[in-house]
Amino acid sequence: MGNPKAFLEIHRQEAGYRPIHDRIHDFGEVEQTLSTRERKLQASRCMDCGVPFCHWACPLGNKAPEWNDALYKGDFELAYQLLNSTNPFPEFTGRICPALCEKACVLNRFNHEPTTNREDEAAITEMAFQEGFITPRTDIKRNGKKVAVIGAGPAGLAAANDLNHMGYTVTVFEKNEAAGGLLRYGIPNFKLNKALIDRRIALLEQEGIEFVYGSAVSIENGELRIENYDMSQGANAADQGNHNSQLSIVNSQFDAIVMASGTPTARDLKVPGRDLKGVHFALELLSQQNRVLAGMEFSKDERITAKGKNVLVIGGGDTGSDCIGTAHRQGCKSVTQIEIMPKPVEGPDDPQNPWPNWPRTLKTTSSHEEGCTRRWNINTLEFLGENGHLIGVKVQEIDWQPNPAGGRPIMVEKGKPEIIKAELVLLAMGFLKPEHPAYPDNVFVCGDSANGASLVVRALASGRDTAKKVAAFLEH
Repeated sequence: MGNPKAFLEIHRQEAGYRPIHDRIHDFGEVEQTLSTRERKLQASRCMDCGVPFCHWACPLGNKAPEWNDALYKGDFELAYQLLNSTNPFPEFTGRICPALCEKACVLNRFNHEPTTNREDEAAITEMAFQEGFITPRTDIKRNGKKVAVIGAGPAGLAAANDLNHMGYTVTVFEKNEAAGGLLRYGIPNFKLNKALIDRRIALLEQEGIEFVYGSAVSIENGELRIENYDMSQGANAADQGNHNSQLSIVNSQFDAIVMASGTPTARDLKVPGRDLKGVHFALELLSQQNRVLAGMEFSKDERITAKGKNVLVIGGGDTGSDCIGTAHRQGCKSVTQIEIMPKPVEGPDDPQNPWPNWPRTLKTTSSHEEGCTRRWNINTLEFLGENGHLIGVKVQEIDWQPNPAGGRPIMVEKGKPEIIKAELVLLAMGFLKPEHPAYPDNVFVCGDSANGASLVVRALASGRDTAKKVAAFLEH
């Protein structure tokens, strides 16, 4: 702890966002950075409080007091080593994590000015890459055992990374054309530049992890199979277009298998008019836009765009927020976001979840700041169309009353039905938890695939925990 009085003398300073009039015209990252001097000052505010609730709140158990102290002292190499000891990919969480640690920070309880942990870890990691502190490991000793990881999202990558470092030969199978999962296909580029994913994947490949793309998993009679991959020839078979054979049974080809296939099924809204042209799941828009930015082309009929349209986003979470920012960059006419649940409490404190728990308070994102009408307690009744195309949505204000029998409150009508003009509706109501059949003992499920949709930091923690379980199983 270099400066024991810093938290009294230096206020919290966030890097902030690029000006709205500038950022809405491109998909570049909206968040700015502080100078190295300013970043060190922010790190100095970490007060080494004795009982690090930040460590308690972080699913990965990040040691914020330790790496903040190293950052303050200018030792970026040590700071990264400490950060990377618990967090395999801090360049991701440093940009998109909601920072559970900051809400649990003692300074948040003290004056609502917690240490800027999330921004600090991003700065540490970028400096570490810039200075060449991050290099491929060359000391990995192979133990002769093979592990297949199904899914190259955060959980799968974390599991693969740890297992590889333990000495297992790891092959990652991914159904999409590139790795990252929702990092690549769900989170917009203005929040996470995809070059950062490519940089990390290149490092993992240099350390010996094999990635196979375009390979979907199927289950037949309790046996796992992977399409478009010839086990006898390895990954090169898929790369060379040898897609004729459905895979050998992977259970017999690998000593263990990690299922990290995420939550592919979005929650639908089955009301009249659902089949109208213009009603889409949020990820249909987000993944397509990210693919367009990566150079993929779509026909006019395939292209989902908000250009010149009134957009209605149904769902008040982060995915809905991402749709708002994307709609602005595509040139929408207007954006409205509705949520069926009540408006969260405003302000820094949540009486229902007092510090150091995560406060469920009203969140205003950079996308909301760019312009959006937000409404709560709104139920969707019907999608309205003309000649097969969406023109509006019939909604109604509702209220929630206590259930006499206990449990979930009862929804009751409050206002009269009204129509919101919209030519594009984006359904951002979350994802359904996958159901899995009974697997052999050497198959392990992790991340969102096991627990349902959650945070990237929880997926990373689950992947790391699963890697330990795999090792314990194989070493037994």
